[in-house]
Amino acid sequence: MISEPSRYYAVELQALPARIGQIRRIASAHLRHWRLDDLVDPVGLGLTELLSNVHRHAQPDKECAVELELLLDRLTVSVRDNDPRIPVAADPTARDPYDEPDALATSGRGLAIVGALSDSWGARPCGASGKTVWFTLTAPPCAGGPAVTGAEAGFGLVPAGPVVSYSRLAGVPLGAPAEAPALAASGAPV
Repeated sequence: MISEPSRYYAVELQALPARIGQIRRIASAHLRHWRLDDLVDPVGLGLTELLSNVHRHAQPDKECAVELELLLDRLTVSVRDNDPRIPVAADPTARDPYDEPDALATSGRGLAIVGALSDSWGARPCGASGKTVWFTLTAPPCAGGPAVTGAEAGFGLVPAGPVVSYSRLAGVPLGAPAEAPALAASGAPV
């Protein structure tokens, strides 16, 4: 019996610049919900690099799917697209030693960055057309919480819990703007 929780989230999108930031924020929110705060920055950077590669290189379209999967102590982040070409990280040692390195280059380092920030990474063919590029990170031992059902995990929903409701301040009629109560020196409402 596996006593550790497993988590899963997937979303399909077009890898357009405006969507990349949105997906990064959505992934960060899921990681925080899963208590994986330490992984927010490396996942955000790696996901940005993979989605940017789809935007720049994928043919015939920019359709892709992002998946986050936490199994035991391993978080796997993957991006699947419709381009069957398997990417290869640039080998910095393959440079001609007489060429000046281009320190101001603004591209060409994406997979090297993913490799540097992750425990492992790779690419695999996906069916007749397409591929999946993935990377893994070790999750901290305190991550998780109660496991969620497949339906909840697949759609990014949280398990049922207490409902918190908010109401207007006492004595403020509906339709009137609510003002914050004055605070006494102790910080308690007056």
